[in-house]
Amino acid sequence: MTLTQEVEPPRTSLALGQNYASLIVQGRDQTGIVAAVGAVLRCHGANIVSLDQYSDNPQGGAFFQRAVFSHDSLKAVLPEVRNSLETELAKGFDLEFTLRDMSVPKRVAIFASKSDHCLLDLLWRRRRGQLPITVAMVISNHPDVAEEVRGFGIPFFYVPSMGPDRSAAEAEHLRLLQGNVDFIVLARYMRILSGDFIAKVNVPIINIHHSFLPAFIGAGPYAKAKERGVKLIGATAHYVTEDLDEGPIIEQDVVRVTHADTVADLQRRGADVERAVLSRAVHWHSEDRVIRNGNHTIVLA
Repeated sequence: MTLTQEVEPPRTSLALGQNYASLIVQGRDQTGIVAAVGAVLRCHGANIVSLDQYSDNPQGGAFFQRAVFSHDSLKAVLPEVRNSLETELAKGFDLEFTLRDMSVPKRVAIFASKSDHCLLDLLWRRRRGQLPITVAMVISNHPDVAEEVRGFGIPFFYVPSMGPDRSAAEAEHLRLLQGNVDFIVLARYMRILSGDFIAKVNVPIINIHHSFLPAFIGAGPYAKAKERGVKLIGATAHYVTEDLDEGPIIEQDVVRVTHADTVADLQRRGADVERAVLSRAVHWHSEDRVIRNGNHTIVLA
């Protein structure tokens, strides 16, 4: 029986050094955008090493572009590139852009509960150099994984969160997180985040869901899947919004199963899919490949 296969981002990732930056441009499509952006980079002596773009309608639709460029004096020239882009893109273009030095890894906080398969997979991939992130901390509502996390040299914080009132726990989360992270990953964190917390933390939050949304929501998903006699199980990585499990989807995958598989078989195979899907979502987000557009995403090379 075939398990899910690990897949790479849309095209080959770059092994980036100290002099690479990402440039994300989005807005209304029109003639001349690519030329204008290219002219700015060329003017400052930057070399485009990767470029991908998408338009949902060339006649004034939504336009999205990701470029990675190199420059031998990147840190010095980056403010000049930003100023030139602001000036050039103001000339008749309805566009927004973000510019980032890719030699500075994004800082992430990982939230976890008792299930450790997604958490430890992310920590292992980071230690192996497969994820361009800095794990600033792990926060959990259970102390079970503390020693394993500290074995990776990463700060672990146990923040109990029992009962319907989450205000005290979320206040402590905000105290730990504020100004210290660029995004958050919920690695099977089994508590719902309030809308107030999502607004105040003000960084992207990525969640891994144990199904193709919105099927089998809630506790015991694999038991429910077994009861329904499913032939596929899967996982979905998505951004967290105030609407539970309704945020923009980043990545999904499935594995085939049969009537002969037990609940334990489904859990084991499902865990494999969850690890793969979450790691890809974190990888793509950390390399600025994922552009949010309303309630869906564009994932560029």
